[in-house]
Amino acid sequence: MSNADLKKRKDAATPRGVGVMCDFYADRAENAELWDIEGNRYIDFASGIAVLNTGHRHPRLMKAIAEQMDRFTHTCYQVVPYESYVELAEKVNELSPGTGPKKTAFFTTGAEAVENAIKVARAFTGRPSVIAFNSAFHGRTLLGMALTGKVNPYKLGFGPFPGDIYHALYPNAQAGVTIEDAKEALKHLFLADVDPKRVAAIILEPVQGEGGFNVCPPEFMRFLRETCDEHGILLVADEVQTGFGRTGKLFAMEHYDVQPDLTTMAKSLAGGMPLSGLSGRADVMDAAAPGGLGGTYAGNPLAVASALAVIDTIEEENLLARGAELGDLLQARLNDIAKDVKTICEVRGLGAMVAVEFRDPETGKAAAQLVKDIQNRALANKLILLTCGIEGNVIRFLFPLTITDAVMAEALDILEAAIRG
Repeated sequence: MSNADLKKRKDAATPRGVGVMCDFYADRAENAELWDIEGNRYIDFASGIAVLNTGHRHPRLMKAIAEQMDRFTHTCYQVVPYESYVELAEKVNELSPGTGPKKTAFFTTGAEAVENAIKVARAFTGRPSVIAFNSAFHGRTLLGMALTGKVNPYKLGFGPFPGDIYHALYPNAQAGVTIEDAKEALKHLFLADVDPKRVAAIILEPVQGEGGFNVCPPEFMRFLRETCDEHGILLVADEVQTGFGRTGKLFAMEHYDVQPDLTTMAKSLAGGMPLSGLSGRADVMDAAAPGGLGGTYAGNPLAVASALAVIDTIEEENLLARGAELGDLLQARLNDIAKDVKTICEVRGLGAMVAVEFRDPETGKAAAQLVKDIQNRALANKLILLTCGIEGNVIRFLFPLTITDAVMAEALDILEAAIRG
């Protein structure tokens, strides 16, 4: 079977709406490397879109999943509960941002975590409205799309969307949005569009993922916390992509001196197994009535076993420090390249959540085609890269934090060659 043969089968059997980036098909993977069905080796700087902070097939995770599989694979936690779910909730309560009593519920996808965060916020406050931000990404469900601040491809042809969702400006220097602009935009939203006393929650990504790895300035995060406190609004941190070591902290909110009321998580929480979570203030989390939260596969025991192994792995292998080290290495290399490559307008990020943005140095316009060309050149030399940004002019880096020095060095050489053309 060849990649070309499988592509023909894929095109005939699956809808075009499931967009696929690569034209080859995975056969096996290990840590930061992946081999296709024809034996070609790739370095994986995508990690299943930030799912594999602990790498492909980490031995500790594989062992934990196998041991759980020998016991049972599913009961539905809401029908017959199991200790591992409770143990994971206890650990997440201890590790997630915020002081005071916390509680955690588990689901299957990041979008589910986000939707349940909004459900809980509405139940606790008795209010209907939610504020998100431009360039945000919160999932592909109807509510997730309503919260998402990017039309193409996520919203095309799928409306109408749920109401009482409003979008404010997210600070972004490259887009010309200052911190003061973003503050004034939120104040204006309260004057022109929605009474703050109707707002249940403000939800944001501390570092926007799909939006371009835009890092929320500490001043703006403090402003949001103060605004929420003033009006009785809950602050929800969407840490689906930023969580579990990607930014050099277990959660990105640990970089800030304010605390969220609720935190969503998924992706690298279970190292490749489908699991998401919602953690937050115990009084807020208890607002939903029994049966109001959950799902058939929510907190699946195999995924929970993997998540417990992820937490141990991050701690024992010191992956938070490793992520910060790798992020510094990457930023230094990109900044060195930027001395000669004038289309690079900014290198940014926290920890290993790094991005490089490209614009025409004369016009300031987004260099989306250049970014696509760089991505294709890298892929031709067996390095998998992802793009992002509302204008498609940003390359984001999501390598496993477990990547070896040798593979990282090899990848950076391929990256530099791809950028320089």
